[in-house]
Amino acid sequence: MTARVLDKKELKELLQFIKTRKHAARDRAMVLMTHLAGMRVKEVASTRIKDVLTNEGTIKNEIRLSAKQTKGKHSRVIVLSERLQKELLIYLQHRFETKQLDTGAVTKVMDKALFNTQKRSYFSANTLCNYFYTLYKTARFEGASSHSGRRSFLTTLSSKGVALRTMMELAGHRQAQTTMQYIDVSEDIKRAAVELL
Repeated sequence: MTARVLDKKELKELLQFIKTRKHAARDRAMVLMTHLAGMRVKEVASTRIKDVLTNEGTIKNEIRLSAKQTKGKHSRVIVLSERLQKELLIYLQHRFETKQLDTGAVTKVMDKALFNTQKRSYFSANTLCNYFYTLYKTARFEGASSHSGRRSFLTTLSSKGVALRTMMELAGHRQAQTTMQYIDVSEDIKRAAVELL
């Protein structure tokens, strides 16, 4: 079954639901990495603090993932929007309980996972996949899964007229066919397309 695509309103509802949860800051940041950067769950799970945070305590504008951190044994660059950079800054400030992220306490753990579980210092790809499934289900988004953010990301880009080649690069795909499988073509998108004529 194909993962459900969330529109802007549904994403807002999901983020409202996340506010009620124990690990709201962490969960919000993880979900937004899939929805705003199109990251795979494995990539989110394997992202380390040093992948997003500079030694000066600022958020990078891109994440450079090694082949080990991605699918298909190919390294890739994740471009971070200003919005996602702000979200990651808020999360890290919350996690370390400080506005100053260039302190010794933070720089000592730069090699650690960006997101940790209650019991362990990191999520595995499988654990995070299951966590996302449960999160969406508890929020009553039937049919949504760990792939929903990635599909929503690509569908949104497509509906805004972003070129297929650009979407392939952002998704880390080598084949156009793979990227096209992620895009949900709704009645609204078709209607908007014909109105362009």
